[in-house]
Amino acid sequence: MTGKVAIVTGSTKGIGRAIAERFTADGAHVVTTGRSGGSIALDLREPDAAQRLVDFTLAKFGRIDIVVNNAGATKRGDFLDLRDADFADGFALKYFGAVRLTRAAWPNLKAASGSVLFISGVGGRTPGAQFTIGGSVNAALLSFTKAMAELGVRDGVQVNAINPGTIRTERMKARLKSPEDEAAFIRDSKVTRIGETRDIAALAAFLVSDEGRFLHGSLIDADGGATKTI
Repeated sequence: MTGKVAIVTGSTKGIGRAIAERFTADGAHVVTTGRSGGSIALDLREPDAAQRLVDFTLAKFGRIDIVVNNAGATKRGDFLDLRDADFADGFALKYFGAVRLTRAAWPNLKAASGSVLFISGVGGRTPGAQFTIGGSVNAALLSFTKAMAELGVRDGVQVNAINPGTIRTERMKARLKSPEDEAAFIRDSKVTRIGETRDIAALAAFLVSDEGRFLHGSLIDADGGATKTI
């Protein structure tokens, strides 16, 4: 990845930060972003934020080789307690933020024969009653991945998605507060273990490397076996 330029959204913590750190270790120049930090602080809910991020990256490095659309957290809870605004917010950041950034960066990715990677989630394939917003957003991202992969064949841009399962982030720690909670979750979910952010970062690094280039339009479950469907 030496010399390549990557944008990683939602990269001040969690999975995004791990991906940014791995890409940097592998030799890439990485533009990080979050609402209050990173190389540039911005809120991807804002319609012009994606273009500002692309302009910033081009001004600093002159090219874009990789875009990782990772930003976005959605509200969990009983469906009857969730409001329209909760759904709108979930789609505004994770879905529309990714759509706008992909559109804004696409001409540069085409010029560089680059890669787009979406960090979606297992809820897109396996919906749950407590995750109606996140599952819907993730499913939309998976559909968008397949659509953009078709365009990527024409334009020479690689497009894939990763569906992380339960990963040891701050959000996960708020839900599983003790080793006993974690053991019960692993048992009840019938998974091998809780994932680590480095697991997703390593997979992301492989996908955008020369060795991973044949993977295209792939929706890859990295979830310890949480996804039981075909």
